[in-house]
Amino acid sequence: MSRVGKMPINLPTGVQVTLEQGNITVDGPKGKLTKKIPAGINVTVEDSKILVTRSSDSRRHKGLHGLTRALINNMVIGVTDGFEKHLRLVGIGRDIIQVQNNRLTLKDKVFFSHPVIYTAPEDVSLSIGQEQVVEKLTEVPIIVSGIDKELVGEVAATIRRIKKPEYYKPCKGIRYEGEHVRNKETKATV
Repeated sequence: MSRVGKMPINLPTGVQVTLEQGNITVDGPKGKLTKKIPAGINVTVEDSKILVTRSSDSRRHKGLHGLTRALINNMVIGVTDGFEKHLRLVGIGRDIIQVQNNRLTLKDKVFFSHPVIYTAPEDVSLSIGQEQVVEKLTEVPIIVSGIDKELVGEVAATIRRIKKPEYYKPCKGIRYEGEHVRNKETKATV
């Protein structure tokens, strides 16, 4: 038995689970999520608990057992509480970044020779926090939130990819909150 897969998932009040044709749908106060259940994995709902079992002990089914349980657990957490990823735009002030209608715009031509526009999917919302000054650097928090953990992480990674943190100049770029960027030394001229 998988250590993760054998644990039951408790359903909070207000969460409905439906199983039909190899799909599981979790409906809660924040929204509705649907995932496909892999072949060889069985999901049952008993007494406000979700149980995940596998049909055989093959290597593939053992791997999918814990994964499926973790994905379903993330669905339940997502429709009840939601997920957030926090990013920081470091080095430039708040006046160059703008969020309107889930569209992130880097207005000024500080990072690039043109404005950069990123439109997030409908299920994910973007917001900007209050600008802070930390160690003489301005930091603008960018908050990515939604009910699908996988999609929230993907959107946060895409936003970070717009302007990764610089390793030679530690003051510019978009990074995850709490991410430590190791500084590299420049080549010394002889």
